[in-house]
Amino acid sequence: MKKNVLIVGAGGVAHVAAHKCAQHNDVLGDICIASKTQQKCDAIIESVKRKNHCKDTKKKIYSRQINALDIPAVTRLIKDTDSRIVINLAQSYVNMSLLEACLESGAAYIDTAIHEEPNKVCEDPPWYANYEWKRKDRCREKGVTAILGAGFDPGVVNAYCALAVKHHFDSIDTIDILDVNAGSHGKYFATNFDPEINFREFKKVWTWIDRKWVMEKVHSIKMIYDFPVVGKQPVYLNGHDELHSLSRNIDAGSIRFWMGFGDHYINVFNVLTSLGLTSEKPVVLDNGVEVVPLKVLKALLPDPSSLAPNYTGKTCIGNFISGKKNGRKKEIFIYNICDHAECYREVEAQAISYTAGVPPAAAAMLVAGGEWDVKTMVNVEELNPDPFIALLSKMGLPTVVEKKPAAMGASERVR
Repeated sequence: MKKNVLIVGAGGVAHVAAHKCAQHNDVLGDICIASKTQQKCDAIIESVKRKNHCKDTKKKIYSRQINALDIPAVTRLIKDTDSRIVINLAQSYVNMSLLEACLESGAAYIDTAIHEEPNKVCEDPPWYANYEWKRKDRCREKGVTAILGAGFDPGVVNAYCALAVKHHFDSIDTIDILDVNAGSHGKYFATNFDPEINFREFKKVWTWIDRKWVMEKVHSIKMIYDFPVVGKQPVYLNGHDELHSLSRNIDAGSIRFWMGFGDHYINVFNVLTSLGLTSEKPVVLDNGVEVVPLKVLKALLPDPSSLAPNYTGKTCIGNFISGKKNGRKKEIFIYNICDHAECYREVEAQAISYTAGVPPAAAAMLVAGGEWDVKTMVNVEELNPDPFIALLSKMGLPTVVEKKPAAMGASERVR
């Protein structure tokens, strides 16, 4: 059994993952939280202790300062802390550095988002082939387990696809991944995750249609879907990480991702973009100082983790899947509902961080126990979904399979 976990990152998702790892430290062992800002790690530890979430009080939970781009330093930290599992919850610019440190140290690697280079956005698909998959042979040769995209989307939605293949369909025609936050944070404008990473997603829409990549304009195709619990919500066709591995690993004609946005969000985003404030390209001020507009915007917007105390409402994330079983047409919606206020009461975080932070902790438990310790690189849909989904239900993210879902609405081009 693999023991001791190193969590790299100290944002909202790392906050939730730390709580969940602590709740299961009888399985996972000691927990080290590392970030370039050690005070943020310490604040997470204070929250974990405030909630009395360390199941085994004899196990340690502690912090370290680290530059995640410094491969030798990360390798030393892994060895010094005797961490056998590394959960990467830092910005996605450091994925390759942390993966390399795991290859050097032999620790298992888990992340929740695809690697990005700061000077490149929305590269040609499939994105995993540009960076992560190039290390797959080395992971296999060294016997290092690397689980890519083990958040919710990507992550749990990938497991939902594997579940559908394993239990519900003989063949799949379409997969529509639907993600909506029907909640209110009380701020004029805020993003669900790190604003810099969020807005970098909104440059191009790469989607998988009729077994080929198709590019669309951002927020140009809209649909209304009648979700369970949260009701009718507008969603927009988006590009997203999981499409890039699912297009290769799941035999389906079309795989699309839809994200929910209200009119106010779209209007503010369009104004910010028109002014150039969502650009990742540096500009030079009159005084000669070079700044990146997107980084300035990030500094001005609320930290997503700060929204937690006042967040109300629920999220709904799931897969609408259509295909055939025993020669007959079949449709299902596999989904999770998560409540912002309940998440705050449990772990002092909002539901968006909760849905992204619980799955990597569950994946770490499956690696620790051997079920997912596959000693190579995989995306979540390549693993057995049953223990993952069962464990998530016990950890606060129950899955519902609706066998007679509301029909997919008609989409319209709006821009």
